[in-house]
Amino acid sequence: MRRLSLWMRAHPAFGDSLIAGFLALFDLVATAAATEVVSASTIFFVGLLLVVPVVFRRKYPMGSSYTILAGGIIQLLTHGDLDSGYPIRPADFALAVALYTMVAFVGRRRALLYAIWLAIGTFAWAVWRVGPSVDAVFSVFVIAVVFGFSWALGEFVGARRAYHSELEQRLKLLETERDQQARIAVGEERSRIARELHDVVAHAVSVMVVQADGAGYAIKSSPELAEAAMRTIADTGRQALTELRRLLGVLRSEDQSGTQWAPQPGAADLADLAENLRAAGLPVRLETAGDLGALPAGLGLGIYRIVQEALTNTLKHAGSGASAVVRVAQGEDRVELEVSDDGFGTPHDLVAVSGGNGLIGMRERAGVLGGKLEAGPNPGGGWRVRAVLPLVPS
Repeated sequence: MRRLSLWMRAHPAFGDSLIAGFLALFDLVATAAATEVVSASTIFFVGLLLVVPVVFRRKYPMGSSYTILAGGIIQLLTHGDLDSGYPIRPADFALAVALYTMVAFVGRRRALLYAIWLAIGTFAWAVWRVGPSVDAVFSVFVIAVVFGFSWALGEFVGARRAYHSELEQRLKLLETERDQQARIAVGEERSRIARELHDVVAHAVSVMVVQADGAGYAIKSSPELAEAAMRTIADTGRQALTELRRLLGVLRSEDQSGTQWAPQPGAADLADLAENLRAAGLPVRLETAGDLGALPAGLGLGIYRIVQEALTNTLKHAGSGASAVVRVAQGEDRVELEVSDDGFGTPHDLVAVSGGNGLIGMRERAGVLGGKLEAGPNPGGGWRVRAVLPLVPS
């Protein structure tokens, strides 16, 4: 039933065609015997003017409504008295449909003018065709009730259409603001990542300078130490080159904040992070596999930040009594991490849609490192964040 309703709303001409078809059917049945008094061509022509414009009333509300009014005027001039056997024909209901259309789709001012024309025509019909009698008074009362109901229904539908139109505009505005906030969040996260990578690269360059100075002093007296220093310089330079490539992919604008940043944490500091969360009231179980301390500094920093953000979201939104499990495993060519909780509080994705940028930042950080991140509810309850990060980004 709902599918039919949605389809009818998407194809309004079909519903209007049904209304016109029913009016034409009843009108033909009611006027079949009237051809003895009035010519069939006149009855048929007036019926067309009254019924056919109903099909196009939404696309051309003004034109269709006044075409129906013209049909009513011709009917008033040609037939519609008691001698014809039917002072009111079923197709005359199109006049009420036209009044509803004017109120709902055109506006009150023009609809009021249309209603005045209907009132003039109704009183002229009652005085001229019916004559002063109780039947005329009753007929005018019934017609006035029908037209009044059409006006009230048009007011209701028009107000509802205006409300939906305003609601759609607000939703479009909210979607635009959401997209802008997402872009701002991505820019801020990239700027923060760029500053952190700057510290990592600066550290690598400092190590290279110290080792190069040491190799210069020991190259004659201790060639073995000089050779070891050169190997250290080569390894550190490769890591710094990797970090620089990532930095060039992230940096979008010059950061002139002038803030001095402390050395950033890495994957080896996850134990301290878990301990801090336990002290804050969130039970955290940490499971690691592999030598996380030997990971590249940028990758270790990314792992730490993703776990930190996921645990922070758990602490904020999982509810009281929740616990979390952190699993970080180093494979041959990648690192897999997973942070899951058993909370029952506010879903993290609703928090992100309503204004939080945590999930956006985590996905951006994983993308910078060449990996992928997934976040969503656990099948058994709670929330899970899973990321796969390559040891050597493509």
